[in-house]
Amino acid sequence: MHAYLDFERPIAELEGKIVELRQLAAQDPSMDIADDVARLQTKASTLIHDTYAKLSPWQKALVARHPARPHFKDYVEGLIEDFTPLAGDRVFGEDRAIVAGLGRFRGRPVAVMGHEKGNDTKSRLKHNFGMAMPEGYRKSQRLFEMADRFGLPVIALADTQGAYPGVGAEERGQAEAIARSTQASLRLGTPFVSVIIGEGMSGGALGIAVANRVYMLEHSIYAVISPEGCASILWRSSDKAQDAAAAMRITAQDLLELKVIDDVIREPEGGAHRKPEDAIQSVGDTIARALNDMRHLSPEELRRQRREKYLAMGRNLGI
Repeated sequence: MHAYLDFERPIAELEGKIVELRQLAAQDPSMDIADDVARLQTKASTLIHDTYAKLSPWQKALVARHPARPHFKDYVEGLIEDFTPLAGDRVFGEDRAIVAGLGRFRGRPVAVMGHEKGNDTKSRLKHNFGMAMPEGYRKSQRLFEMADRFGLPVIALADTQGAYPGVGAEERGQAEAIARSTQASLRLGTPFVSVIIGEGMSGGALGIAVANRVYMLEHSIYAVISPEGCASILWRSSDKAQDAAAAMRITAQDLLELKVIDDVIREPEGGAHRKPEDAIQSVGDTIARALNDMRHLSPEELRRQRREKYLAMGRNLGI
């Protein structure tokens, strides 16, 4: 049984009863629980549907951070064949928060990069909880330049609470590294698709997400700062995170309305953590359609399209 979020307690109680019934039936094969289980499953499915149909922005943030949500490595395993990771930035060292490499996506050679948060204590520490150092963004810059040189489409999967804010990262030029990575993505002459698969926070996400097509999973979030960070600045208290989440318009639905992203990718009922394989295939189908749509565009047209896309955002928002 997966971990439940606070707002899922009624769902947890119903599904817990189903588990208890099955355990009792396993101990006493003469018990007929089929009708009771079917009734409870129907009730639980309805409750999941109703709950997820009206999630608040803060609840969506909690779903986006769910520990069982599929991470970058899961998408690579499900979508990329012959993945070969590339390590190091040729300046300082290797960053494990951003994983980057080459592989085949549905038979097509591609460059792939994304944030990896890890799924247990050991892997989370190894990947620094998905918070990249400057060398991570210099590695992504290397991959952008390599993809451009060899004509490879680029796929980027963003999932980070932000670039690492430590002293060492700042000393090694964190802001400059993110800016150079963003600049390299804007110069890219090949199709570039990015997907926000969980959290897309701050320049940490933007450094690998300035693409021709930008998509978000239904319950992912994308913003310049986390709700907690925003609350700490505006109200001097992270307790106001729920208010900040509502005011910031961080949800996929809000950002589609604001024309910051191109489309929302539907998640399985109850979130991507309930059926990871289905979520991964939905993302793969969306990426495939986007790459197919851009297959005949010239490098100049791809760069122009990307540039116009981001210039239009300021106009759309009235800035």
